[in-house]
Amino acid sequence: MPIETTKFDIQEHIKTPEERAAYLEAAFEDGDPAAIATALGDVARAVGISSLSKDTGISREGLYKALSASGDPRLSTLVGVTKALGLHLSISAAE
Repeated sequence: MPIETTKFDIQEHIKTPEERAAYLEAAFEDGDPAAIATALGDVARAVGISSLSKDTGISREGLYKALSASGDPRLSTLVGVTKALGLHLSISAAE
């Protein structure tokens, strides 16, 4: 009997601001730039790229490109997106 699987959709698990923040925190802890960009893109899509585009002044196409696994968002994009998402970036000493 074959195992049945279902497609995992992160959008079902990042509906609240707290869930989004926890998801992004995990991506930043991982430290992989591609994972961080992908996580930001997932959260941006959960919130809505169009509204995020209006809030940041960055085109939808620019957001999709910067916030993809192959994207490399500029610091200004990172700061603008996190601010528009109602989040803030912080730095702490490594353990």
